[in-house]
Amino acid sequence: MNTGERITGKVLSVNISFQKGVRKKPVEEIELVENFGVKNDAHAGNWHRQVSMLSVKSIEKAKSWGIQVGYGDFAENITVDVPDIWRFPVGTKVYINECVLEITQVGKECHEKCVIAKSVGRCVMPIEGIFLRVLKGGKVKKGDNVVFEI
Repeated sequence: MNTGERITGKVLSVNISFQKGVRKKPVEEIELVENFGVKNDAHAGNWHRQVSMLSVKSIEKAKSWGIQVGYGDFAENITVDVPDIWRFPVGTKVYINECVLEITQVGKECHEKCVIAKSVGRCVMPIEGIFLRVLKGGKVKKGDNVVFEI
């Protein structure tokens, strides 16, 4: 489905972790590597979920449940200010600087009481998180423009 619609926003945080199943820590900048994901991140590899992304609206929803969470707490690599990114179809292209990504999965099957759910109480990632593969790499940092092309 290629409608040509473009939705723009900003990168609010870039986050990384060296092991799976834990909160990611905000960093100054990440490097996206073609067909691999975020350099030095535990989830990188030659598979379809190379990069994870979450909207700040999802984090705000979790806060409304009374959970104290912030950027990276749901193990997302990139946090953006575009609402409802989970509604974008698989195949949507995402542009950040020279980077080109493609949505490969919306939501995920969550492990029963994963470390994230145990530590924050509930998790929005299984429904509202999106996963992407890197078609063209480059650097991404807070404040960069992000464009979703549906």
